[in-house]
Amino acid sequence: MGNLLKVLTCTELEQGPNFFLDFENAQPTDCEREVWNQVNTVLQDSESILSGLQAYKGAGQEIRDAIQNPNDMLLQERAWNSVCPLVIRLKKFYGFSLRLEKALQGLLESLTCPPYTPTQHLEKEQALAKQFAEILHFTLLPILIPAIQNDFSYYRRTISRNRINNMNLDIESEVNNEMANRMSLFYAEATPMLKTLSTATTNFVTENKTLPLENTTDVLSTMASVCKVMLETPDYTSRFNSEDTLLFCMRVMVGVIILYDHVHPNGAFNKSSKIDMKGCIKVLKEQPADNVEGLLNALKFTTKHLNDESTPKNIRTMLQ
Repeated sequence: MGNLLKVLTCTELEQGPNFFLDFENAQPTDCEREVWNQVNTVLQDSESILSGLQAYKGAGQEIRDAIQNPNDMLLQERAWNSVCPLVIRLKKFYGFSLRLEKALQGLLESLTCPPYTPTQHLEKEQALAKQFAEILHFTLLPILIPAIQNDFSYYRRTISRNRINNMNLDIESEVNNEMANRMSLFYAEATPMLKTLSTATTNFVTENKTLPLENTTDVLSTMASVCKVMLETPDYTSRFNSEDTLLFCMRVMVGVIILYDHVHPNGAFNKSSKIDMKGCIKVLKEQPADNVEGLLNALKFTTKHLNDESTPKNIRTMLQ
């Protein structure tokens, strides 16, 4: 299997097979190349998108000045001219999330289609599995920018009331009120990209009625096992060329758990789940707190079934 080594465990029959996947060096085969190229085109833009979001400062002061001085048209104009280019930038970021959604669905199609089982797909298509992981890694990076919602609130109020006359309202052709509302809902999420992917995965299952649900959930549960084993096994972590790969694995593990929890009717926390939730949480808690606080919060606040009655009390306790 090259860089993909099967790890036999005593829980294999219960939790599914676990794998060591070389996230650092997997390269596409000829069979993977077409899909890999399509997804790579999207992923190539992820760094610039992320840096743009992290550098986002907002127009908070200009907006406050305008609100406090409603009759000062100079301040109104300054606030509007500050917000408009920011809205255009945020439309670009939102558009990227839609591209990422399409890329994820392309990967799911490849990793779940017959005649191979999801496990066989992950064995044969390591480069696509790596791209799947890279999408999840990117979407779990925290984007906590209150300024975005503040800017959008001002923008939507201004557009709807049309209080500012002859001041670059041509922007409505770029971002009309309906688009602004969709973008505002998107940025209101704690992990907006992850919410997009959760919805995309759910839609993929709904739209592909002839494909067994297990084909999709088994891909997710197997990926969770991959990452858990890599994180808890020194022989495997010692093979990483970069310490960043540890954080990469943690983010991917949490990402597939969240997707599984949204797609599977019983969720990830149920005793019947193919994901070893106790083991996954345990391996997270063994890492430095600064590295995992956001990931543990993602499990607490972006999953769907954590607070179900069927969730074992010890699992809920571990996440408190």
